[in-house]
Amino acid sequence: MHTIIETIKSIAFEIDQAIKTEDLGYSNSENSSGEDQLKLDVQSDLIIEKAFASVAVVKNLVSEEKEGVLELHAEGKYTICYDPLDGSSLVDVNLSVGSIFGIYEGVLKAQNLVASAYVVYGPRVELVIAQKSQKPMLYRVLNNAFKQIAEITMEKKGKLNAPGGTQQHWEKHHKILIDDLFAQGYRLRYSGGMVPDLHQIMLKGGGLFSYPGTSDKPEGKLRQLFEVIPFAFIYEQAGGEAIDDKGIRLMELVPKHPHDTSPCFFGSVYEIDVMKKAYGIEA
Repeated sequence: MHTIIETIKSIAFEIDQAIKTEDLGYSNSENSSGEDQLKLDVQSDLIIEKAFASVAVVKNLVSEEKEGVLELHAEGKYTICYDPLDGSSLVDVNLSVGSIFGIYEGVLKAQNLVASAYVVYGPRVELVIAQKSQKPMLYRVLNNAFKQIAEITMEKKGKLNAPGGTQQHWEKHHKILIDDLFAQGYRLRYSGGMVPDLHQIMLKGGGLFSYPGTSDKPEGKLRQLFEVIPFAFIYEQAGGEAIDDKGIRLMELVPKHPHDTSPCFFGSVYEIDVMKKAYGIEA
C-alpha cells in the first residue's frame, strides 16, 4: 500500500503541472459515458496509467475515462478505480478540481475497498488518504513535498449544503429536504466539482452533499466505483455517513458494471437523519 500511496503523490504533482500549463480545450473523443473529453481528461488518464504501470502490486486499472478493465500485472493484488480529473470542466474558469482513487482487493464491490484517496488541485494541492480502522489523513504540499497536516474528524452537525442535480428535475421530497436545511440557516456551497465540495464539507466540520436520483437521471449521475464508494469510505472513516436514496449504506454497493451510478448523500450524522425523514426512510 505504501508504494501505491507514494505513486498517487507523484501523480498529483504531474497532473497539477498539466493543469497549470497544458491546453484546456476539448479532444476529439468521448469517455465511456458519452461525454466529450477535455484534453486534460485524456492526459490525466495517461499520467495515471503510466505511473501505475511500474507498480507490481497493482493488478488492474479501471478508469472513469474509458471502458473495461486494463490489466497491468497478472500477479498483482489490487485494482485501482479512479476518476483522473473530477470537475475538469471547471479548470478553464480556474476553480478547484480533483482526482479520486478507490483501491480494491478482489471483486469490485464496496466491501472490498481497502483504501481510498483524493487530491484537490486548488490554490494549494492537498491529498486525503483513508485506510481501514484509521481516520482520514490530510496532507498538503509544502516546499514541494506532501506534509502530513492532521487527521480529519467530522462534527455531528454541520452548516454547509451542497445540492447537486438540476433543480427542475428534483423530486418534491428532495426539494423539501434542501429547503428545510436552508431554512435552518445552512449555507449554499456548491461548485459543481465533487472533490472540492466534499472536501470543504469535511474540513469545515460537516454538512450535506447530495446528488439524488432525478427525473432525467433516476439512478443518479455519480459513478459508484470511481466516485461514490471511495468518498463513502472516507466519510465513514471521518465519522460521517453516506447512504443512497433508500437509506442503504453506500459501502454496501455491489456494482454490476464498472460505470454504474447511484443516488448518493454524504454528510454529518444530523444531516443524514434529516434526509431520511424527508425521504420517508425509517431510522
